[in-house]
Amino acid sequence: MQLTSQEINDYRDQLAECESAMMALDIIEDAEGDLEDGATSIALAIGQTPDRVDWLEGWAKRCRVAICQENLRSDLEDNYIETAVNYLLEKKICPPLLIIPVIIYVIKQGINQFCEPLSYQLGVKNEK
Repeated sequence: MQLTSQEINDYRDQLAECESAMMALDIIEDAEGDLEDGATSIALAIGQTPDRVDWLEGWAKRCRVAICQENLRSDLEDNYIETAVNYLLEKKICPPLLIIPVIIYVIKQGINQFCEPLSYQLGVKNEK
């Protein structure tokens, strides 16, 4: 997953007040916009050990319930991430520096596709 310089700058504009977000974006930029390489560098810097190819997806799944809330989904569909970043920071579901790569990963996957399993689970539970 590759981010362009313009995408990184757009996220910087949205998150100028968030120090951890700016640091994460710097690291992703240093990885030439490669989201997974940048996320791996972040993980190693904070003492995480990415031991699987799909570890970033694993972090995203841990945050799925929070990210897939209706009020955050519509913003993420519009590529506006500030509200979601602040919410995840507040809830402390994920290490602060990993929030940016997780949210960008979800956007690049497609928010509706990412949230579909949760929607399905809720639908099944509601039918019972």
